[in-house]
Amino acid sequence: MLSEVTATRYVTPLREGGSLPGIVEADDLGTYVMKFTGAGQGRKTLVAEVVCGQLARRLGLRVPELVRIQLDPVIGLGEPDQEVQELLKASGGLNLGMDYLPGSIGFDPLAYEVDPAQAGRVVWFDALVGNVDRSWRNPNLLVWHRDLWLIDHGATMIWHHNWPTAKKATDRPYDASDHALAPFGPDIASAAAELAPLVTEELLTEAAADVPDEWLVDEPGFDSTDALRRAYVEALLARLPGLEERITVGEPTRDRPSQAPGWLTGTWPHEGGAK
Repeated sequence: MLSEVTATRYVTPLREGGSLPGIVEADDLGTYVMKFTGAGQGRKTLVAEVVCGQLARRLGLRVPELVRIQLDPVIGLGEPDQEVQELLKASGGLNLGMDYLPGSIGFDPLAYEVDPAQAGRVVWFDALVGNVDRSWRNPNLLVWHRDLWLIDHGATMIWHHNWPTAKKATDRPYDASDHALAPFGPDIASAAAELAPLVTEELLTEAAADVPDEWLVDEPGFDSTDALRRAYVEALLARLPGLEERITVGEPTRDRPSQAPGWLTGTWPHEGGAK
């Protein structure tokens, strides 16, 4: 189960995210990027963050630690920004936090090189969970202490917004041509050989168990939260066989980033890296 903290101070919004996440301080003296149940995307975004984030961590991919955050909506009363104030008021109770990585920078392929093995693991994982939000336009990757970290998994498992479509999504191909790591020649075959045997029913059950009951109740077609968790496990297990054969890395779209000679230098932009 995810550890639980209580938000003590709202610090600042992160307006790069469509759901308006914010940086908060908590009673454990930690600082977190908080995602809110009152945001327009709703609680299923948080469910996806937990299932996919916890799965990625169990597969050895770097994802900031996730926590449950209790929010007293009274915190929003002192916020001068009306949009932020309304969001905080609408999100009383249990929300999701991601460990804040101070000094991290957004991934830039011009400044940071990824080896084919690591690129393959990320692409394969994104194909498994159907991540549609890891393109070069919006990588949702951070570099922290010279390591690559995965963030923002709310736009995964799109089928859980309409459960009757989940079975059709099992064999859906995954076009990684615009993936942020496509230019690095991802070794998808090696990634599949390494990761697929690890994605067991037990592992997926553990990841789904970390989703709070509050975010799973009253789902049409399911008579209990345990039944809904089981549906997530079954959907991901069904997608697993032959997944690598359904991943394509072709030519990016015509608005692709520059590929002038030397663009992938691997040169670190700041001496000493992120601190």
